[in-house]
Amino acid sequence: MSNMTESRHAPKTPAGGPPPRTRRRWGRIVLLTLLVLVLAAGGVGYWLYSGLDSNIKGVDIDRAIGDDRPEKLPTSGQNILILGSDSRAGANAALNTGKVSGARSDTALVMHIPEGRTKAVAISIPRDTLVTRPECTKSDGATVPSANRVMFNSIYAQVGPACVVKTVEQISGIRMDHYVEIDFAGFKELVDAIGGVTVTVDQDIHDKSSGLNLTAGTHRLDGTQSLQFVRTRHGIGDGSDLGRISLQQQFMLNLLSEIKKQDLLGSPAKSYKIADELTAALTTDSELASLTKLAEFGRSLNGVDPSSMETIMLPVEYDKVDPNRVVAAEPQATQLWKAIRTDSAIPESAKKSPATGG
Repeated sequence: MSNMTESRHAPKTPAGGPPPRTRRRWGRIVLLTLLVLVLAAGGVGYWLYSGLDSNIKGVDIDRAIGDDRPEKLPTSGQNILILGSDSRAGANAALNTGKVSGARSDTALVMHIPEGRTKAVAISIPRDTLVTRPECTKSDGATVPSANRVMFNSIYAQVGPACVVKTVEQISGIRMDHYVEIDFAGFKELVDAIGGVTVTVDQDIHDKSSGLNLTAGTHRLDGTQSLQFVRTRHGIGDGSDLGRISLQQQFMLNLLSEIKKQDLLGSPAKSYKIADELTAALTTDSELASLTKLAEFGRSLNGVDPSSMETIMLPVEYDKVDPNRVVAAEPQATQLWKAIRTDSAIPESAKKSPATGG
């Protein structure tokens, strides 16, 4: 692991949420992921990458939710729920977290792509937002009753991704056309396949829980170190999840930048390896659960410039009962969701979040 002389400083995290620049990055990461898949698919013959279909895990959202859903858009616009999941499966060998199991959704975005697919806006939902969870059906068929004041982040682990989709649809009134989940832990082998990822930190990180030890500066991380990096929490900032989420988002942006630097079209073997590892980290709705369908969807987004994407945090305010949690701020949240539903310009007032002073 080497240090480089160049040093860049990440923006500080304001109380109540990740910095605006970091939130914008995550929306771009999603688009870059889909476009990288298109590039990787173009680097090998169809007879090779068609075998990667089994890597992509599919969730039948329509069957799990049923008919209790908002109407689809009357246009060719699309709404996609994006989750960045924190799966511990297979990760304990690299981390000192052997007693922890299961998965959580640490990042959630509603990405709206209007008709024409030349622009996009993403609404990030803070993980600590208290919501009303609707009645849902688990993957084993068991029914979970509705509940009030549930932390949004807990729904994924308690009931599953389909219930997260249903919850988002009910609080927003917007039908999710697709679901895409990116597993952070699944990128370990991908990082090794591309030869590592370069990150820069502006302070020393020594986290006994993750096993990560970095000095301030720039480092080239291998797969194991990368997994430790995205799981680090206690070694940065105030030890809260906000610092960890910021690191995860920084890492994924740098990871995809590294992939784009690879000579995919000139190296079919490397292209296949990257596509293999990347698809293994993805879960989608059943309609996108094949490389051909996912690549086709990615190509339909070629007109969207990730750098011009607007990302807005759902307006929230601190909960009056539990100041460690937030709730949707009104009337801003209602105004925001209405603008997305009607494909209208988002009022500036709907972009203000009392919890962050924005």
